[in-house]
Amino acid sequence: MIVCAGRNETFNFAQPIGVGLIESAINLTRVCLFDKPDFLLFIGSAGSYGRFNIFDIVESKRASNLELSFLREDSYTPLENVLESENKFARNDTIVNSSNYISTNFELTKEYNNYGIGIENMEFYSVVQVAKEFEIPVAGIFIVTNYTNEDAHEDFLGNHKEAMRRLTNYLIERKIIK
Repeated sequence: MIVCAGRNETFNFAQPIGVGLIESAINLTRVCLFDKPDFLLFIGSAGSYGRFNIFDIVESKRASNLELSFLREDSYTPLENVLESENKFARNDTIVNSSNYISTNFELTKEYNNYGIGIENMEFYSVVQVAKEFEIPVAGIFIVTNYTNEDAHEDFLGNHKEAMRRLTNYLIERKIIK
């Protein structure tokens, strides 16, 4: 099953599950309870912490939930903050970080690269968490629309339409969709 965030990031071949960690977790749980898929593929946009360029495509099976305060050593969590799916679908080991907030401090977010975290997407951590709970293999395919800097929102808006076209073409080339 192919899922995506929703709102302005929808595809006719993917089921929208909501924006952010909470909406996506609730709606994906509902999907899994009523019609459990054999495999989940999340597709969407991402912001780069500097390692990837605009319109790069990143595949991953690893997600994290590390807030910016973690980088400043201003917080800790007793929760598992990096998750990984056991599958061979994804071609990249980049960890995708998720938060309900979009990062805009590029100097600080570059530090995520030191932990193997290369991009951020608001939903992927909750998607991996739900998939893990239901024992469903999961992967994500992301296209970079912006860097995590002060222009993140404007760049996202300016690049979004072209990014969705390129992501769809990539899925066709990989024979994931027709």
